[in-house]
Amino acid sequence: MNSRRFRIILLIAISASLGGVTYKVVDSIWRMKSKAITRTALKALDYLPEAALHIKDFHRAQVDGERKVWEVFGDEARYLKAEGQVIIQKPRIFFYQKKNNDTVEAIGKEGYLWLGDGEGDLQKARLVGDVQVNFRGYVLNTGEILYFKSKNQMVLPGRVIVKGDGMELDGVQMEISLDDEKMWLHKNVKTTVQPNQLEKKKGRSNEKKQS
Repeated sequence: MNSRRFRIILLIAISASLGGVTYKVVDSIWRMKSKAITRTALKALDYLPEAALHIKDFHRAQVDGERKVWEVFGDEARYLKAEGQVIIQKPRIFFYQKKNNDTVEAIGKEGYLWLGDGEGDLQKARLVGDVQVNFRGYVLNTGEILYFKSKNQMVLPGRVIVKGDGMELDGVQMEISLDDEKMWLHKNVKTTVQPNQLEKKKGRSNEKKQS
């Protein structure tokens, strides 16, 4: 074998060896990049806005034994995990009274729920936009309502119109205690009484007592 032919064979062998090394290096780099991309993508999920989590036909409730404590419905919800908050479109909240099984209902255009740890207990709620509350036969209309679990209380900070049988109240800043089922209207209170409606209500009450 002459020297020239030997050099050609040697160059081919070296090239093949380098090609193998290059392939392994490129493959190793690609695998590392793929893992890095995967880790980055997974990590990026932690930084995505939680508002991206949409829930259609939202429904959530808390049950104590066999009794419902509260229940929430909504057309759509967005969950903010970091804040423990749910933003609901067209919310409808029911509070079930323990003493007499009465139900307090509140509806609005948009709602905000703050849920506690563990069981996701409702700590605070806020409803805004054409808010309506149905409470012991009365209908309350306002622009905003707040619920605080710590006091089991509803606060209506703005103007409130209360309508019942034969009576209408108009005022500002109302508080409702769900424990003893009492409400207070604090400012600029105006009362309108319709005697005919009151007489009808009294007549219905007497009929129930006699039956």
